[in-house]
Amino acid sequence: MLLSASTSLDGFQVPDFSLPNLTEEHLTLSTYAQGRPLLVTFAANHCPYVKHLEVALGELAADFGEEALAILAISSNDVASYPGDDAAGLQSQARRANWHFPYLIDTDQTAAHTFGAVCTPDFFLFGGDGVLVYRGAFDRSSPGNEEPNDGCLMRAAISALLAGESVAAPEKAAMGCSIKWKTSESFESEPAHDGPS
Repeated sequence: MLLSASTSLDGFQVPDFSLPNLTEEHLTLSTYAQGRPLLVTFAANHCPYVKHLEVALGELAADFGEEALAILAISSNDVASYPGDDAAGLQSQARRANWHFPYLIDTDQTAAHTFGAVCTPDFFLFGGDGVLVYRGAFDRSSPGNEEPNDGCLMRAAISALLAGESVAAPEKAAMGCSIKWKTSESFESEPAHDGPS
C-alpha cells in the first residue's frame, strides 16, 4: 500500500529510547548524535521505494561524513509477514547500499508509533538540539519517473542546517510502502498521518 508521510514539524524532539542494531547491541537515540544533527530513516529491505534510493542515501552519508551528521536507519516492519526484512535481510541491504551507519530493529514497533512514521522510506532530520527541522522527501524521484535520484531535497536541508541557516519547508512529502504493522491498530487505513505525536 502506497502512503505519503506528513510534513508536520510541531516541535517534535528525538525520543529517548534504545533499540538493538544488527549485532544486537543497543543504541539510545537521544544520546547517539552527541550534539550533531541527526537523520533518522525508516527503511525496509523488501520495499522498492527504499531500494530505489538506498545507494544514494549511502552516498549522502559518505559525502557529509559522520563527524558532521549522525545517521541511522530503523526497520519496523513485521518480519513474520515480511521475512525479507529480518536481520539477515537488513544486513544484506546495508552491504549492497554501502550503509556504514547503524541499522536498528524496532521489533515491537514502538519507534514507528512514537515517530508517527507511516511509510518506508520516512525521513526525520533533527538539529543538534534534537528538534525536528525537516520531514520530507529525499528528492523528487521515485521508481519509474525520470527525476534524478540524487537526494537533492535532503542534501539542501542538511546543508542549510549545517550552515546555521533556516531549513526550508519541504516541497514534497516522503512517499513509499506502508509500514507493515503487526496488528489491525495501524496507520495503514489512513492516506497520511498528522505527524509525530
